[in-house]
Amino acid sequence: MPDAYLVRIGGMIRDARKHRGWTQAQLAEVLATSQSAVNRIERGHQNITLEMVARIGEALDSELVTLGAAGPTHLRVQGPTTLSGEIAVKTSKNAGVALLCATLLNRGRTTLRRVARIEEVNRLLEVLQSLGVETRWLNADGDLEIVPPAELDLSRIDEEAARRTRSVIMFLGPLLHRAAEFQLPYAGGCDLGTRTVEPHLTALRRFGLEVKATEGFYHAIVDASVEPGRPIVLTERGDTVTENALMAAALHDGVTVIRNASSNYMVQDLCFFLERLGVRVEGIGSTTLTVHGRPEIDVEVDYAPSEDPIEAMSLLAAAIVTESEITIKRVPIEFLEIELAVLEEMGFRYDRSEEYVAANGQTRLVDLTTKVSPLHAPLDKIHPMPFPGLNIDNLPFFAVIAAMAEGKTLLHDWVYENRAIYLTELNRLGARVQLLDPHRVSIEGPTRWSGAEIVCPPALRPAVVILLAMLASKGTSVLRSVYVINRGYEDLAARLNDLGASIETFRDS
Repeated sequence: MPDAYLVRIGGMIRDARKHRGWTQAQLAEVLATSQSAVNRIERGHQNITLEMVARIGEALDSELVTLGAAGPTHLRVQGPTTLSGEIAVKTSKNAGVALLCATLLNRGRTTLRRVARIEEVNRLLEVLQSLGVETRWLNADGDLEIVPPAELDLSRIDEEAARRTRSVIMFLGPLLHRAAEFQLPYAGGCDLGTRTVEPHLTALRRFGLEVKATEGFYHAIVDASVEPGRPIVLTERGDTVTENALMAAALHDGVTVIRNASSNYMVQDLCFFLERLGVRVEGIGSTTLTVHGRPEIDVEVDYAPSEDPIEAMSLLAAAIVTESEITIKRVPIEFLEIELAVLEEMGFRYDRSEEYVAANGQTRLVDLTTKVSPLHAPLDKIHPMPFPGLNIDNLPFFAVIAAMAEGKTLLHDWVYENRAIYLTELNRLGARVQLLDPHRVSIEGPTRWSGAEIVCPPALRPAVVILLAMLASKGTSVLRSVYVINRGYEDLAARLNDLGASIETFRDS
């Protein structure tokens, strides 16, 4: 019978590996060990040294198993909580990440306003700095200045930082115009030919880019004579795939048509930014984009990305699960209309202000004031779709909402292989969540929440869902190792405390 602590460590390693999208064989290769050894570790059947735990944590970019000097950060939540007051939605994390990559298109100074100061942004800034790009925060509001060098030094790229961000693949689009040959580190699990990578390469081949995977790097070679003579049809309507194609098209001296493009919020923000750079983009908000590129971009540009609809949905869920009336300001309504329609069908009531325009001059915003509302399960299943459908990243929040509703709700997370399983962690807080298969969960409510100690899952949105349920749970709850939340949210615990929550950040002594 294996020791309990070995089983727990093994389970954490297995979850982090699956979240990375790795097989046991891939992790074994990085660790220079055998697949059978990894299998024994994950089942808790092999003693494991602290040094090995640290190596695995570094490989998987998971604070669950990383032994740093200060140790991982945890949250202690006292509940149940009733929230009150006002809170403004911060700018989009996903738009901010794309815009940072897009600054490589511009040889002039770029100023981005109110950028989310999150770990994903910090890692990208470290990568940019290693290439010779000067970056500095201008003030406490999150305004960020980016000044590129005359020539990027791609040989000095910060490999460690690059491997700790999932966004480095979006450097391929802008860099293919800056160098005939270059290498980018990739954060493991991104095997060529897999769903997450091949659509990028299919689109960028039309600009002469060929990529081979060699010992943990994308090795890129560019044939500048190759041009997209006919429309590029994306094989996947992915956000980052569309963004990569847009950035490649921006510096192509000609007209590029991109079909089956994502029209999601971060793609629209990138299009608005490209227009500030002097690149004309037709069809913004549709699935066909026509890009009139420029051979060179050297302008001084100031741009403010719009607010984050996923954070807005997080705050809506916080109000619903705690049965609270709060005002959520600066909500990007065009990217939440389907979610609100589903919530209204479930009995949710709210007040909505007149629309006004975001700082980017384009995105429509409103203020929402939530009302305490008895909820019932929807008649049909809840499932995501590409914009303008229900956002894929917003689906997990309906798990905690459905747990408040009378009746059974079916969630179908058809996009991700393993994300739905993390929603079953809500059962430890009193919910009744049944995993039907890797993509579907059934949730029966209402729920009488009670406190528990849970290790934070390695998936961002389910992690936040568990934190929100803890706000409604009676007694003390502990959410351990919350680095994944810090990757996607800025000061979330502190901002919830401003609304009346009782969340304490701590580390093991």
